[in-house]
Order: sequence, then C-alpha cells, then structure tokens
Amino acid sequence: MKKIIIAALMLSAGVLSAQEIKPKYEIVNQMVKATYYHDNGNIKMEGFYKDGKLHGKWVSFNEDGSKHALGEYENGAKTGKWFFWNDVTLNEVDYTDSRVADVKTWSRDAVVLNK
Repeated sequence: MKKIIIAALMLSAGVLSAQEIKPKYEIVNQMVKATYYHDNGNIKMEGFYKDGKLHGKWVSFNEDGSKHALGEYENGAKTGKWFFWNDVTLNEVDYTDSRVADVKTWSRDAVVLNK
C-alpha cells in the first residue's frame, strides 16, 4: 500500500510540473497585448494584436531569457527591420510587403561606428 501511495504522489507531481503556462492577454491602447511563456516560466514572446492581426512590435526570447528576435508587424505583415540573434551572429533582415528585401549578418566581434 505504501508503494502505491508513493507512486501516485510521484505521478501527480510529474503531471503538475508538465502543465503548460497559459498565455496572458491584456488590453493596451485599444490593442491586445499577448505574452507567451516557455515551460520554465520565462517569457517566450510578446507583442500586440489589432483587429485579430499581428501589429506593432514583437519580441521573442530563448528559454534562458536572452533575446532571440525583434521586429514589427503592420496589419499581419512583417515590415521594416527585424533582428535575429544567436550565439555567433546578429542577422538584420529588411522586410517589404512581408517579403525579405535585404539581409545583413553581423559577427559578435564586429565594431559598429556611429557617424
């Protein structure tokens, strides 16, 4: 009987820890701000919806909390400059009409000068 109780407790603990963290939605400036989470509780992605479409700034993060991507949508279409980070490079992608117009890759060691 003792083994059955221990097994039941271990099973319930495993089920509880495997539950997905639900997204958070809130109204901000007549848009819906959405925040999605990784299983570890860190923010996975956050941004806005307007009239049911992705709109405005969106940011996504890796499980460790480091930034993975940053960009903007306009009425559901990717627009302007987007940035994608990984361990070695930063990729700058320019979008026009939700299509890739230009890509630049920067190494982590690159020096960027302001003119």
